[in-house]
Amino acid sequence: MYPCDPARKGASHFSEGAVSSERSVEYALTRDPPIDASFPAETLAQAIPSGGVNLNALLYTAAGAGRHPTVLLLHGLPGNEQNVDLAQSMRRAGWNVLTCHYRGSWGSPGAFSFAHCIEDAEATFDWLRREGAIAGSRIDPEALVVIGHSMGGFIAGHVAARYRSIRAAALISAADLGSAFGDLPNNRAVAVMDDNVGTSMGLHILSGTSPQALAAEVASNADRWRLPNFAGDLAGRPLLLCTSDDGFTSGSDALVSAIGAAGKVSQAHFTTDHSYSDHRISLQREVLRWLREIQNYLCV
Repeated sequence: MYPCDPARKGASHFSEGAVSSERSVEYALTRDPPIDASFPAETLAQAIPSGGVNLNALLYTAAGAGRHPTVLLLHGLPGNEQNVDLAQSMRRAGWNVLTCHYRGSWGSPGAFSFAHCIEDAEATFDWLRREGAIAGSRIDPEALVVIGHSMGGFIAGHVAARYRSIRAAALISAADLGSAFGDLPNNRAVAVMDDNVGTSMGLHILSGTSPQALAAEVASNADRWRLPNFAGDLAGRPLLLCTSDDGFTSGSDALVSAIGAAGKVSQAHFTTDHSYSDHRISLQREVLRWLREIQNYLCV
């Protein structure tokens, strides 16, 4: 799936010979790649420094010699849907994938907040660039893509807007924090946050925060934390926007409108819930097709 110089960038598992682009996508969805005994696929736990603590992270390394394009995959609030199936299919297609847990979530130390999530995503991206600069690394620092779901989709847009070295971004049911939560009356915003993080249910996924604190934070940043604010910085790069029947479509539509006709935007809508519960294969197929489409852009 990645046709650049194999000695520098790593070879595709499923694009050899007569295998078509579409078939290579289906293979990545349904078949294990050939085993490379010298450069096997690995799942490596990582401790990524951010804000004075180490974030819990996993690096899914694709098999094969050389450097591989790499995706930073960001989960949402609180991250019940981790999109591990998507990470695995992208790895079978020849991509490394890095996932992380923000401060105060899923065992990572520190206090959870939206601002910390943004900082943690930036720190994780910086870690990828540093690792990619090391001799012998299997991470290509010139082919880094960010993909996020829900709150992670918003953060993906935010981080991609800041870092021009992020070559492309995919936002899956991105939550426009400003309009989706910040514009709500306080009592409604608190209830929505509680419904997301499960505090009143007795869940302990997040630490150092509360539904009230999260609602107050997003209200105070409502004007800044809107997807259309990123349009000017994202317009020149490939962007995939996936939406579902979860009520967040308007934020993605507003971003597309703000980018305008000159943008490099691909869109796909799925008739399913926020977690794409009954469209997991369809979601993976869409993302894999998009990654194939942008591969020539990554080779420039």
